[in-house]
This record gives sequence, structure tokens and C-alpha cells, in this order.
Amino acid sequence: MSEEVRPAPDWVGDVGLGVQAWVGETPPTPAESRGPRGRSVDGPEGGARGRRKKRSRRTWEEREAARVAREEAAAAEVEADPEAVARKILLDALTGQARSRKELADRLAKRGVPDELASGLLDRFTEVGLIDDASYARQWVESRHRSRGLAPRALAQELRRKGVGDEETKAALEQIDDGDQREAARALVEKKLRTMRGLDQQVATRRLAGLLARKGYTAGLAFSVVREALADAGSDDDVTDVIEPHDF
Repeated sequence: MSEEVRPAPDWVGDVGLGVQAWVGETPPTPAESRGPRGRSVDGPEGGARGRRKKRSRRTWEEREAARVAREEAAAAEVEADPEAVARKILLDALTGQARSRKELADRLAKRGVPDELASGLLDRFTEVGLIDDASYARQWVESRHRSRGLAPRALAQELRRKGVGDEETKAALEQIDDGDQREAARALVEKKLRTMRGLDQQVATRRLAGLLARKGYTAGLAFSVVREALADAGSDDDVTDVIEPHDF
């Protein structure tokens, strides 16, 4: 009996097609393996694009699977020992910096800690001084006023968003007196002025006014500081004719 002669498989000589055949995928026909204008998609550019696309999709799927796995593990951990998990969440969040009670409560809620347990632990942490909204507010005001030049009005809004009470906020803002506000506003204006050389006087004035308004300064103080800074900068224009408090 003569030995049967079979034609060589289509993938011979092509590593990519050979791998597809090995894992059981149907290799594409010669026509399918060619892109626009007859170029092979398995060439240096087409093949790389296809591999990058497939690898990118797998990476996203792996990340999504890992995220789901983490959430399921966290939920199981909370269910097994909710108090131990809640304590760890609080201690981790408080490591290195103070946080408001509301911020911590939000973290516990996000991790699925029961409300009753969360409230009890927050009360206990408050009793021992680990949670102190008054101290937190003072630190926040001092830091944000020094680093960002924020005025009391803007600082009060930030503390309100963080759940700090009105009394604690008011007490913290008392650290900033009129002199501190004026000094911080002047520093902001002088820094901005360095980028406004050659700018039309009216345009510069309104931009400075807008800057101070966004930082929370009152119209009266902003008007005074801008007028003073522009005068010291040697402006020939009458600043009073350019800006008025009601323009803020």
C-alpha cells in the first residue's frame, strides 16, 4: 500500500497560525489574514496591533476580576468579624493624619460596617481622643490658610463639607485675624502680578479680583489689597476708576 501524501497545513512556517492550531482555534484563511490593500495583519504592524489589542482586553478583564475578588473578600471579612475590621479601618485611616468623624463614618459605611457598630466605635474613639473634630478643624484651618491662602469663608465651606460642626468651625477660624487675611491676600496678588507684565490694567485688575474672590476674600478687603498692590507696582492708571467693590 502506498503511503498517503497529505498537503502541508496552512500554518506551516507561520508561528502565530501554528499556535492557533495548537490551542484548537481555526486559523484564518489567506484572505482573512490580509488587511486593507492586501497587507497581512500578521505583519510587523498588523500582528502587533492585534496582539496589543488582545492583551489590553485581557488585562482589563483581569483587573475587573481582581476588583470583584477584593470586594468579595472584604465583605466576607466584615461578616466574619465586623468589629475587628471596623477598628482596623479606623486605625489605618487615622495613621499619619487627623480626620473628621464624618470622613471616618463614610469609610466604615463604604466597607459595609453595620451602622450601630460604626456609631459605637466612633463614640469610643472620640472618648479616648482619637477623633476630635475641634482639633481637626484647627489643624485644617492653619494648614490651608498658610499653604493655599484661603480666607475664612472658603475654609468654612471646606469644613462644612467634611462634616465639622458650626461651633468647631467658628472656633478654628478665630486663629485668622484681619492682619493674617490681608497678608495672605497680598501675597496671592503679588505672586499673580508677576505673570501679568504688559497686561491691560483693567484686565489685570479684574483677574486679581477674581482670584481673591475664589479664595473666599470679601469684596472690601480684596478691593483694598488689589488697589494697594497695583499702586506699589507703579501703575500709571487710577485703580479706583478700574475696580469697585461691587465688581466682585
